[in-house]
Amino acid sequence: MVELTVSQRNEVACMYSALLCHDCGVDMSSENLQEACKAAGLTVPAAYSKVIAGMLEKQDMGSMFGNLSFGGGAAPAGGAAPAAAAAAKPAAAAAAPAEESEEDMGDFGLFD
Repeated sequence: MVELTVSQRNEVACMYSALLCHDCGVDMSSENLQEACKAAGLTVPAAYSKVIAGMLEKQDMGSMFGNLSFGGGAAPAGGAAPAAAAAAKPAAAAAAPAEESEEDMGDFGLFD
């Protein structure tokens, strides 16, 4: 596991606080970032929250994170979603590969 420097930890704490503020619909002020860090049990110098708040106040967080995709694909519009999901279930079950036994793994072991 990679350890973060104190500076990196402070930056990450402020960024997570900013995401939390955005998700809760709270203003991303330096004070709110500090309060979120404090609620998490972290002490972050005020300079970090001021810089992060200043940087993000001009950004549209919704547009920054609204376009992310995690490979799930877009959902069909309208009432087609339940029908598409029902049709996909048999296909997914048929395409599922048979489980391999440990004998099929040869010399490989997960914890070797």
